[in-house]
Amino acid sequence: MRGGHAYQTLQEVIVALSGSFDIVLHDGAEEKKYTLNRSYFGLYIPKMVWRHFENFSTNSLALIAADQPYNEGDYIRNFEEFSRQKVYGSTNSI
Repeated sequence: MRGGHAYQTLQEVIVALSGSFDIVLHDGAEEKKYTLNRSYFGLYIPKMVWRHFENFSTNSLALIAADQPYNEGDYIRNFEEFSRQKVYGSTNSI
């Protein structure tokens, strides 16, 4: 398993360039799992959506395109903190 975080402002598109993996998204109210296994499909993840990756096949490779440069301060790495911010902030859903 990898990930386990959300972003306050950053948005992403994730593509499985090879192999496969699952992305589990949580919007503060609901959890959904998506399997990426084709290089011509991508998954858009808006800001303030918790994500983690799991179930990697051998030699899987992900391409992650972000709308902003890396900023450590944009990460939310604690699910409880994410949940608190969702109650008082963003209403993005999955």
